Amino acid sequence: MENDGILISELKKLLNGGSAHAGLKDAIDNLPFKLLGLKVQNLPYTIWQLIEHIRIAQWDMLEFSKAGKHTSPRWPDDYWPKELAPKDEETWRKSLNQIDSNRTEFIELMQLNDLLKPIEHGSGQNILREALQIADHNAYHIGEIIVIRRLLGAWKS
Repeated sequence: MENDGILISELKKLLNGGSAHAGLKDAIDNLPFKLLGLKVQNLPYTIWQLIEHIRIAQWDMLEFSKAGKHTSPRWPDDYWPKELAPKDEETWRKSLNQIDSNRTEFIELMQLNDLLKPIEHGSGQNILREALQIADHNAYHIGEIIVIRRLLGAWKS
């Protein structure tokens, strides 16, 4: 039991980011809205598209972990938005709020379930695997957001 608590505590830190790398809050801190839809030379996506991709993928992993009736979006088309920028600041805030609330919900799910028990409707996945996948996926794309900000001259030195 004590080891489970330690593992969950470490997973929470990993999911929330900010230990070994910048978390999402750091990556978007003081980010001007006007930069969200700008493409940087030789990169195929904008900061907005990365944020939406994080939101969609994390939501999908959460819903898969919760229910067998969930149908995942079509890969890769439905995981990436076509729009370069959010239509308005409310859309931007809603996306960020959903990322936060889904992460919180996944952490609660993680705390209430056996991390190693296979997910009934899966093909061998378990909550631990999904937690690590969410953390890894988010960290990768958060790093890309920071690179774009650097290239746009909008990252703290």
